[in-house]
Amino acid sequence: MVRMKGILLAGGRGTRLLPATLAVSKQLLPVNDKPLIYFPLSVLMLAGIRDILLITTPEDLPQIRRLLGDGSRLGLRLDYAEQAEPNGIAEALVIGADHIGGDPVALILGDNVFHGYSFQERLRQECDAVDGCVLFGYPVRDPHRYGIAETDAGGRLLSIEEKPRTPRANRAIVGLYLYDPDVVDIVKNITPSARGELEITDVNRAYLERGRARVVDLGRGFAWLDAGTPESLLQASQYVQLLEQRQGVRIACLEEIALRMGYIDAEACHRLGVELEKSTYGQYVISVAEQFMNR
Repeated sequence: MVRMKGILLAGGRGTRLLPATLAVSKQLLPVNDKPLIYFPLSVLMLAGIRDILLITTPEDLPQIRRLLGDGSRLGLRLDYAEQAEPNGIAEALVIGADHIGGDPVALILGDNVFHGYSFQERLRQECDAVDGCVLFGYPVRDPHRYGIAETDAGGRLLSIEEKPRTPRANRAIVGLYLYDPDVVDIVKNITPSARGELEITDVNRAYLERGRARVVDLGRGFAWLDAGTPESLLQASQYVQLLEQRQGVRIACLEEIALRMGYIDAEACHRLGVELEKSTYGQYVISVAEQFMNR
């Protein structure tokens, strides 16, 4: 297990998904056959992170806690905190300061979907060796809509532009950030924006000014989706459904990941599958557990 804490920011009002989010958190909306929040949580699990703080709104916290509990069934430790208002991504680092303590931290957004070959290995390497700030970049066709990273040949960050009119690069910074323990002091010294928000770009720029920020390029053959709009949520579902049907495996199956990572044993995984056995998801979990039992 890596010596790193995790923070999953599942806040916000989901206004781009209204009216679907009038009564339910966007992180609980389905992506194919599982809640959206399974996808970012699976990323932290694959990175070897088991001590995770989930930050959400006071209204959504009971539902998310009901879904995930304290994490012990998956071999995790899950704690919860509230973000009463959407005051910027970086506020999660203030809310989670005690959780971070003196450890490095991975911050991931609750509506981001990641999938690609060798992602786990790359992520584990970066988590094991984080020194400063590690961002992840993804090539996009419309860079004026994103925070854009300009780097040198070695991946060292040269500049960050927020939704540039004339982009100097097409590499968007995605919703996954790795920081060393200095981030707690850095974010406490960030000046809020005119809207009163703590901007994650300002945190990243602070590391840039210290010469301690770099970008890992996810590149071609990788899928990243910000599933915060009806269109992108549908695209994520279609992507996941197609791959799962073609390959016969599940993406972001938390029970399988917990088993393969050694967080739980096959018997525990089987019990979790039996609880869901009337669904194809539960039947898949049972089959994975039985494969391990028969080895």
